[in-house]
Amino acid sequence: MSGIGTGYDLGVDTYSPEGRIFQVEYASKAVDNSGTAIGVRCKDGVVVGVEKLLPSKMLEPSTLQRVYPLDKQVGICVAGLQPDGRQIVARGREECRVYRDTNAVPITGKSLCNRLGEFLQMHTLYWAYRPFGCAVLLASYADDGPQLYLLDPSGTAFGYNACAVGKAKTLAKAELEKLKFDTITCREAVEQVATILTLVHDDSKDKVFEFELGWVCDESKQTFQLVPEAIRVAALAKAAANTKDSREKKNLVD
Repeated sequence: MSGIGTGYDLGVDTYSPEGRIFQVEYASKAVDNSGTAIGVRCKDGVVVGVEKLLPSKMLEPSTLQRVYPLDKQVGICVAGLQPDGRQIVARGREECRVYRDTNAVPITGKSLCNRLGEFLQMHTLYWAYRPFGCAVLLASYADDGPQLYLLDPSGTAFGYNACAVGKAKTLAKAELEKLKFDTITCREAVEQVATILTLVHDDSKDKVFEFELGWVCDESKQTFQLVPEAIRVAALAKAAANTKDSREKKNLVD
C-alpha cells in the first residue's frame, strides 16, 4: 500500500515504500506548470530568459518579476511559484551580503549555489516546512568566471552550459543542444534565447505573455542586470520573424 492518498504524501518527512517523497514531486510539478525559463553560459557571460504567463491583460507586466539581481555580479531567474521565488531571492541576497562582509570579496557562483541548495534542501527535512514550489537559474560572473547553475525544489544543484525548466523544457532543451557554447557571445545568446522562448510558447493555450531577459557579461561590465530594452525588443522582433519562417517551412514539408 503506497502512493497518493495513502498518507505518504501528507508530510515532507515521510518516505513511501518506493523511497519517494511525494511533496517534493508535487513541488516539481508546480515548476513544470509554469512558464519556460532558459539559461545559457557563453564565452563572455551568462544570459537567462523566462516566459512570463500573465494572468490578465490588465496586469502591469513589470509587477510580475521573474529575473532578480542578488549582488552586483550574480542574479537568478525564477520558474514556478513567484512568492516562493521571492523567499529564495531574499535568502540569496542575505548570503551575498554576509559573504562580502566576511571575506571582503564578492561571493563566487559555486559558493552561492551550495548555500542556496542547502537552504532548499532544508525545507525537505522537517514536517513543519514544505518544499519550495519553484526552481531557479543562478547566473554568476565572479572570480571563477561565467557560471550557470540550476537548483530544483529538492535542493539538487548542477552547473550547466545551458538548461531549461518549465512546461516546455523538453523542446527547449532540444533547441539548446544545437548551440555552440564555446563560441557564442551573450549578444548572440539573447537572440537565441528569445527565439527558443518564442518557438516553444503555445499560442493556443497561453495567449497573454511577456519575455523577461537578464544577463551578466563583459558588455554589462560583469554586472547582473536586465537586458537593455532596445536589445530585448530587437531580439524579440528577430525571434518572431525566425519563428514564423520556421513554422512556414514546417507546414510546407508537412
